[in-house]
Amino acid sequence: MTNDVNTNRPVTADNAASRNNEKKAKKEGVKKGSLVTGLVALLILVIAGFVVNSMFNNEQKKHTAIVENQKHSFTQLLTSRDSVINEWMMTFDEIEKDLNTVKQKENIISTNAADKEFSKDKKQQILKDIEYINTVLDQNKKKISSLTAQLSKQGGTIKGLEVKIAELEASIKERETEVADLKATLTKKDFEIGQLNTKMSEQQVAITQKDEKIANQTAEMNKGFIASGTYKALKAKGLISKEGGFLGIGRKEALQKDFAQGAFTQVNITETKSIPVNSKDAKLITYHPSTSYELVRDKDNKIASIDIKNPDEFWRVSKYAVVEIK
Repeated sequence: MTNDVNTNRPVTADNAASRNNEKKAKKEGVKKGSLVTGLVALLILVIAGFVVNSMFNNEQKKHTAIVENQKHSFTQLLTSRDSVINEWMMTFDEIEKDLNTVKQKENIISTNAADKEFSKDKKQQILKDIEYINTVLDQNKKKISSLTAQLSKQGGTIKGLEVKIAELEASIKERETEVADLKATLTKKDFEIGQLNTKMSEQQVAITQKDEKIANQTAEMNKGFIASGTYKALKAKGLISKEGGFLGIGRKEALQKDFAQGAFTQVNITETKSIPVNSKDAKLITYHPSTSYELVRDKDNKIASIDIKNPDEFWRVSKYAVVEIK
């Protein structure tokens, strides 16, 4: 009996070891299964995250593209609107310049018509000016009408532009009333109303405007400015001061940098031949070559005038001439 018991013990121990191995294997299997499951889940999550991120990026790109397109469209709209407004402002400037020119011509016609008698050439010039005025007013009325129509098509209202258009319309009506009165005055001086209502062609207007531009540029180039008087008077007008020297000694009169334009008399340098002085002594404060002018004295040895011998040289350095009379 004793031998049988001893014989069964190794078998029982082997069974226990086998069961332990099975348990370990199961545990390791569970661990491996959990690890694999975890890795698979992580992989799924990574793939899902990648897919979601990719979808999000695609949606973001689509949204960005839509926003950019809207921004581009809005920018184009603003640019187009600004362009239109700039065109309107340029047209406003053109109309205002035209109306100023019309006013100047009205003044010239009024001056010429004030003469009791005038030559044939002067009469023809008046008729030409009237033709020009008729055409320019008509053209600007059409411009105003076009601007009003454009503003209506834009939708909504732009208060500033509406106000400006209204002001220009009022200015045109004012000019038309003045021209009508002017025509009435001219008919009393043997002008036929038919002549006064004629208009120029666009080509004639262009030529007239070109000629006037050249004339204005020439007049601007030929502008000169003269001022004369005692040192005290010139200083009071803010034209001259004494500069240089040492401790107040040897200071010389010089033209101020910031002077009042109104203190000068405007002249045409091609027509001005002399500057009246009528004093015992005088000198030019501004620089002019000594060979370009001459001090002319009268019988009492007074300086009667400064005669300009060479206008081109005299006005070459400066278009301003300041004479100090002593």
